[in-house]
Amino acid sequence: MSTDAASAVEAVYRSDWGRIVAALITLIGDFDLAEECAQEAFTAAVDQWPESGVPEFPRAWIIQTARHKAIDRIRRNLRFEEKLESYAVSGLVRTVEEPNYDSTEIPDDRLRLIFTCCHPALAPDTQVALTLRTLCGLETDEIARAFLVPSTTMAQRLVRAKRKIRDARIPYMVPETKDLAARLDAVLTVIYLVFNEGYAATRGGPLVRTDLCAEAIRLGRLVSSLMGPLPPAEVMALVALMLLHDARRDARINDAGDLVILEEQDRSRWNQAQIAEALPLVNEGFRSGPSPFALQAGIAALHCQAARAEDTDWPQIVRLYDLLQQVQPSPIVALNRAVAVAMAEGPQAGLALVDAIAATSDLDSYHLLHAVRADLFRRIGSSAEAATSYQRALALATNDSERRFLERRLREVQPPAA
Repeated sequence: MSTDAASAVEAVYRSDWGRIVAALITLIGDFDLAEECAQEAFTAAVDQWPESGVPEFPRAWIIQTARHKAIDRIRRNLRFEEKLESYAVSGLVRTVEEPNYDSTEIPDDRLRLIFTCCHPALAPDTQVALTLRTLCGLETDEIARAFLVPSTTMAQRLVRAKRKIRDARIPYMVPETKDLAARLDAVLTVIYLVFNEGYAATRGGPLVRTDLCAEAIRLGRLVSSLMGPLPPAEVMALVALMLLHDARRDARINDAGDLVILEEQDRSRWNQAQIAEALPLVNEGFRSGPSPFALQAGIAALHCQAARAEDTDWPQIVRLYDLLQQVQPSPIVALNRAVAVAMAEGPQAGLALVDAIAATSDLDSYHLLHAVRADLFRRIGSSAEAATSYQRALALATNDSERRFLERRLREVQPPAA
C-alpha cells in the first residue's frame, strides 16, 4: 500500500470516524450495522485507494461506500423495500439524506448522536460508554479504563445496550431543545471523557491526541451555545477545564515525545491566550455552587496561574480536592488529593494516604496509583520500594510515552549492575 494512501486512510479514520458513523446511523438507523459497514468501507479504502488514488472527498467516499454495503446487507437478509419501510414506520431512519434542520434543532451530526445515545431508557454509565464507542471511535479497553472496569465487563455492557436499543425499538431521534437539559449531565460526561482520552491516550506512541482534545472542546463550546445566552454553570466549567488543560499541551512532551511532568514543564510554552479565555469561565462555573467540573476547573486555574512550580498554591488545591471528594467521591479523586497533600505537607503525608487507597484494592490495576506511590518513595529516598512500584506501574501502563518516563525513573532508583 502506498504511503500516501495509507496516511490518507489513517487520517480520515482518526479525524472523521465520529462524523461517518453519525451520518450512517442517521441514514440507516442501526448502531451495529453503521459501525460494521464503516469498518468495511475503511477496509475497502485500504484495498482500492493505492490503485485508484485518494478521492477528492475521502469522508464522502467512505460514507457512500458504507451506505452501499449496508443496503447490500439489508437486501441479503430481507427484501430491501420491506426493511426500509419498517424502518421508516418505526422512526429508526430518516426518509431523506440531508434533513433541513431549523434553528431550534441541534446543528451538528455528532452532537445529535451524543444526545441520542444518552437516552434516559439506558443506564447513565451505559449511555456514556455507548457514545464513546460508537460515535467517538474509542476502543473497548479505552472506555473500560475511564470507568475503572475490566474490558470484558465493558464489552458486555455495550452488547446489552445495543440489544436494548434494538429490542425496545428506541428511535434514533433528536430530542427537542426544551428536553436537552434532562440529558445534559451524560452529554457533558461523554465530552469530558473524550477530552481525557485525548489528553492522556490509553495506548500507542503519542501521549496527547490533539484531534480528540480539539473535538471535545469544539463540542463543549457547541453545547454552551445551544443552551442559550446564559448556559448552565456546569457547561461553562467544563469548557474552562478543557481549555486550561489543553493550554499546557505543548509543554507536556519534549522534542523526543517523552512525558514532562507538571513541575518540570517550561511554562513559557503554555498557551496564555487560552488561559486568559478560560479564567473568567471558571468564575462562571461556580455560579451554581461547587460542582465537580467547577472544582476541577478551579484546581486547573491555580496551576495555570502559578508562574513557577514553587508558586503553586497547594494548600488551596487540597481544600478544593476536599470539596470535590465531598460532591463526587471516587478513588481517583482521593489519589489526586493525596498528591496535592504530598506537595503541601511533604511526601510522607501523601504516602500515608496513597497506602490507604492501595489497601482497598480499588485502583490496583490503575498504573498511576503505582506511579504516584513510586514517586513518593523516590522523594523520601526509599529506592527499593520505589523500584517495586515503578515495576508494577510499568506492567500496567500501555502508552509508550508514559512507559519511557517510568523506565527512566526506574533506572534512577535502581542500583547500578554489579
